[in-house]
Parts: sequence; structure tokens; C-alpha cells
Amino acid sequence: MMRVRKFSLFIAPLFALGMLSCIDPDQTEDAILNEDKKAIAEYLESNPISSVQEFNDEVTGIQIFWQELSGSGVAAEIGDTLRVDYIGRLLTNQVFDTSIDSVARANNVFDANRNYVPIRFVLGRRSLIDGFEFAVNQMESGDKATVIMPSIFGYGSNPPAGIPIDAPLIFELDLLQVVKGPDNN
Repeated sequence: MMRVRKFSLFIAPLFALGMLSCIDPDQTEDAILNEDKKAIAEYLESNPISSVQEFNDEVTGIQIFWQELSGSGVAAEIGDTLRVDYIGRLLTNQVFDTSIDSVARANNVFDANRNYVPIRFVLGRRSLIDGFEFAVNQMESGDKATVIMPSIFGYGSNPPAGIPIDAPLIFELDLLQVVKGPDNN
């Protein structure tokens, strides 16, 4: 009898491990996405964002709130070079990154070895997280907006130091400039 028990105690964890490996990763992503959507809804209920225009994609959970519409008519398109000032926050409102010196200092994320200037990148080269690029792709030069995104469109399960795993993110964006095509300067 003792031998069977030892065998069962050994096989049960292996069986459980085997069953876990059969879980569809998409279901896990769906569960995380649903948790993120719920957390974002709770955040917005406690921290409403005033806006002049809103975008809410119920499928992805990405929400954009424009604080200023420039009316410039200069929309960002894939392949354009953009300059953007930003402030990145967690749903706790803790700042984790910014391109603005005074904001970095005020939120204890200042790095003396860093040059605080607007980020410059070519849209569509996937050099930034998907939610950031998606948001600026909805904006025009001169617009200011806040985007809230589920973790799958942020850093997901592989975040940099200071950001929890699977954390929904908030970015305040100021699209300063859109240069048509790649700007090699």
C-alpha cells in the first residue's frame, strides 16, 4: 500500500503539470486581457479623465482621451517620423518613465545620465510598445491625449525594471511633430 501512495504522490504533480502545459495560451491572454479591462474600468471610475474627444476599442481595451485637438490635419502615418513628449504611469498613478525633465525630478525617476527630450521614432518600426504606437497613430500633430492600455499592448509578461508583470499602462502623449517619411536628421 505504501508503494502505491508514493507512486500517486509522484504522479499527481506530474499529471497536474502535464495538464497545465495543455492550457491554450490564448485563453491565458484572454483572462489577462479581461482582468486588465476590469482594472482599467475601476481606475477610470475613481480617476475620470476629462477630454474633448474619446476613443474606446472594446475588443482591445485601448482607450484614448484627447485633452487638446490641434486641428492641424497632419495625421501620423506608418513610416512617418514622430516627436512625442510623454509621461508613463501605472494604474496607481506612479510615474515610471517620462521624456520631461521636471516630471522625472518631481516623481523620483530622474536619471542624471539621461537626456530628457521628446522621443523621436519612425512609426510602424515597432521600436516602441504597441499601445503607444497605436495611440499616436490616431493623433494629429499638436494633439495631446491620454491613452490607457491593457498589458498585452504594453510590456506584458516581460516588463523593464520598475513595472510589474502584466500591468496596464497610462501614457500622457503630446504629439509635437510629424515629419512625413523617415527623417534621417
